[in-house]
Amino acid sequence: MRALGIILAGGNNHRMKELSMKRAIAAMPIAGSYRSIDFALSNMTNSHIQKVAVFTQYNARSLNEHLSSSKWWDFGRKQGGLYVFTPTMTHDNNSWYRGTADAIYQNLQFLKSSHEPYVIIASGDGIYKMDYNKLLEYHIEKKADITVVCKELGENEEAERFGILKMNEESRIEEFEEKPVIARSNTVSCGIYVIRRRQLIELIEKCAEEDRYDFVRDILIRYRDIKRIYGYKIKDYWKNIATVDDYFKANMDFLKPEVRDYFFHQYPDVYSKVDDLPPAKYNVGASIRNSLISSGSIVNGTVEDSILFKKVFVGSNCYIKNSIILNDVYIGDNVHIENCIVESGDTIRANSYHKGENGIKIVLDTNDRFVI
Repeated sequence: MRALGIILAGGNNHRMKELSMKRAIAAMPIAGSYRSIDFALSNMTNSHIQKVAVFTQYNARSLNEHLSSSKWWDFGRKQGGLYVFTPTMTHDNNSWYRGTADAIYQNLQFLKSSHEPYVIIASGDGIYKMDYNKLLEYHIEKKADITVVCKELGENEEAERFGILKMNEESRIEEFEEKPVIARSNTVSCGIYVIRRRQLIELIEKCAEEDRYDFVRDILIRYRDIKRIYGYKIKDYWKNIATVDDYFKANMDFLKPEVRDYFFHQYPDVYSKVDDLPPAKYNVGASIRNSLISSGSIVNGTVEDSILFKKVFVGSNCYIKNSIILNDVYIGDNVHIENCIVESGDTIRANSYHKGENGIKIVLDTNDRFVI
């Protein structure tokens, strides 16, 4: 493909509350066996993009460990490959990334030393499948300077949490507002862009000269009336895990047969780092209904409408409903968990009761284990 890829995976999100204390948002576990960044990486390799850079920063230990081998996404190659960039102290700079545009600026040599004419920029916290080739064809057909992937949200979804845009009949963006107080449109930016490489270098250098750091505010919005910026509307599944509720709903969507079929059984595939673990084990007395149980788990109790990630132990006479249990959690006997997210590495003591009464409850247990 005539493009290289950039995945922005360095930001912190306080709306994820305690879930972002251990890991970057792009490393959040999804659907039992995946991480959030796996979807963007899989889209890159499935679109035959051979050179991809990931910009990490906040709480990046588990994310960097996840990306330690590029073979899982077929980036182990002589030409191109997977590059992971973290903020680096240099003679000219000693600060962390101050924004998305600054992250690109601090790694501008990556763009300058590349030869691909176009750049696909994606965030690491989106759950979706997409052929970037079709996006690039649309971009070239429109003779656009920048193309923004967008989607119409449903009536009950909070559009004001995203960048809101309005397009004319030719799909050119006429209005773009980042996280408005009141949304005047239900069409939101998906955080996926395509731009010519040389133009990106020019715009990023211009931002740096003027001490501007944000790609959306200081490029998309600022140049909206000057550059030819178009929207590319998608209709397939797309979710952004910007809040605890978003994260919970995105995982729970995988309990729907049509969503599982779309991601797990329809081409192209979604790839992830594979752990050598035995299949899930269900002992006598276990009862499972409409749930995903990941490898390495052992279940003795009842699990309904829930997702258990890797290496979870569920004790006897337990009842787990409408909950997410993250990696390597030990749940003692006679435990009730409902409407909860249990953080990885927790030990839930026997005979305890956890239920989210007003929304989703995050269950934390302070112990010496640290699991990603």
